[in-house]
Amino acid sequence: MSQLSIYSDAHFMKQAYLEAQKAYEAGEVPVGAVMVCNNTIISRGHNQTEALQDITAHAEIIVITSANGYLGSKYLKDCTLYVTLEPCVMCAGALYWSQVSRVVYGASDEKGGFMRYGKELLHPETRLEFGIMYDECSDLLKKFFKERRR
Repeated sequence: MSQLSIYSDAHFMKQAYLEAQKAYEAGEVPVGAVMVCNNTIISRGHNQTEALQDITAHAEIIVITSANGYLGSKYLKDCTLYVTLEPCVMCAGALYWSQVSRVVYGASDEKGGFMRYGKELLHPETRLEFGIMYDECSDLLKKFFKERRR
């Protein structure tokens, strides 16, 4: 049995997925995120647009704001964001301005994701990776929307 390194992308995406499950249980679109700095989770969050009645309360925005407070800086140059769904354009803009070093996302969002406009929406020095836990992240979103359409 292989052991999951606590410093692996899979480990941190699993933590973001646990946040997405919290959103799902709360009736929110199930997106979760964690911000990691020096192999330590410094913030975690999930979508709260319904609970807060705030359209900007996406998981990424909540995590960026919390990480800024934790670090006492508006920049996240040495941080990695793990998020279960490809960020939207609004969140990509916030990631651009925060100068996050790396973004790792699980599921793609062909309709609302920023990649339809190109990686240029992120800061030029931000590294981008995707597909970690793709199936799990996609399945949770599909389950959520299928239940809403009944």
